[in-house]
Amino acid sequence: MEPEDAIDKMEPAEAIDRIEPTDAIDKIDPVDAAEQILRTESRDLTDQIDVVAESDMAPALRLLAVGVRPESAVRPVDRASVPVDNLSDMSDQILDVDLLAFETGSSEQRRAVVDGVTRSLATGFVYTSHDLSEDLLDTAYGMLREFFEKEPDEKQRFTPSGANGQTGYTGLLVETAASSDKPDWKEMLNWSTPIASGHPLRRNFATAYPDQVLPESVVPGITDVLYRFHDSIADLQRRFLHIIAVGIGCHETFFDDMVADGPTLTRAIRYPSMGELPDAGKGGTGPAHVWAAEHGDINLITALPRATAPGLQVKVGENWADAVAPDNGVIINTGIMLERLTNGAIPIGWHRVVASPGYTGERYSVVQFCHPRPWTVLAPVPSCCTPDNPQRFSAMSAADALDEVLYEINLVEDARRVSEH
Repeated sequence: MEPEDAIDKMEPAEAIDRIEPTDAIDKIDPVDAAEQILRTESRDLTDQIDVVAESDMAPALRLLAVGVRPESAVRPVDRASVPVDNLSDMSDQILDVDLLAFETGSSEQRRAVVDGVTRSLATGFVYTSHDLSEDLLDTAYGMLREFFEKEPDEKQRFTPSGANGQTGYTGLLVETAASSDKPDWKEMLNWSTPIASGHPLRRNFATAYPDQVLPESVVPGITDVLYRFHDSIADLQRRFLHIIAVGIGCHETFFDDMVADGPTLTRAIRYPSMGELPDAGKGGTGPAHVWAAEHGDINLITALPRATAPGLQVKVGENWADAVAPDNGVIINTGIMLERLTNGAIPIGWHRVVASPGYTGERYSVVQFCHPRPWTVLAPVPSCCTPDNPQRFSAMSAADALDEVLYEINLVEDARRVSEH
């Protein structure tokens, strides 16, 4: 979704904070509601909304009226990708919220951010602002491009035996969505911050904490840049989990111990031009390869800063919507482990990556999968089990959940379920 036509950013406005609950707005036409709000109490309201097309004013104010306050930006999903009838349903909206407003704002601002995240994660996705260094992201992309442009044999030197895609290089047509028998048209470089060799997590879960393999010898300086990038995104995800914790009725630090020293994985992905695909899969009887087939991530949440080209699509209801990280923002999507912990209250964010029709270039993306410690027991929290939503999931360790998915997505080297070619 290229959401330039959505609401970019809104500054705090006391007039909006005085908007009454949703039923008062829902009873009248949104356009009438917007005009009424604009006529009351503050004639300066329009000056406090950055980029709102006239046609967007009514849905924007309607979202504000149901609790998404001006301290958080609001981005509905792309109207071109989702039927108009669905846009009035909050469950079909992906919102843009302000993490910093939750951390530094008033109690009312914090409640508004929690409300916005909770509503948006009904889709499995949310946008959030961040305080990451754009220069660091640009530097990382530059170095990663330098690595991926190396010859295949040179890149293959950085594929450690037995790593199962948890560090180092993974080549083209290897990882395969669990829902597909066609390997994805992508190559990857994977890394995480090492923990002490004597740490009990590393002693007990060696496959989750492999010795890190990065291409320092062919791209000097890349190790330091990628570790700093990893730590910055990991900190962002830990902080964002505070919002989710409050939203599910837990203390905001609920996830802190769970993810401390967890095997959180950062992955750089190059999606080559679709024109470079080998003949296999193009003229055959089965579906052709795509950049990444429909899938849900195994972990708690995933952060996706801006990529170099469109291609990410998210599933909203039964529809696919293009998704592009906003400027100075990231996309957050939810994973299988969070669905289990919340007893399904927060669903999996289903997504895929496909080249736009007519697009002939490549695409680079960096994503980070936030994992709990492997010994974490993934059992629904009591606050998410109610008479209306009785417990759906039994307990399962995070280690077992990850192992199962690594097999399903074809990354276990001695047990490939799908041939690479």
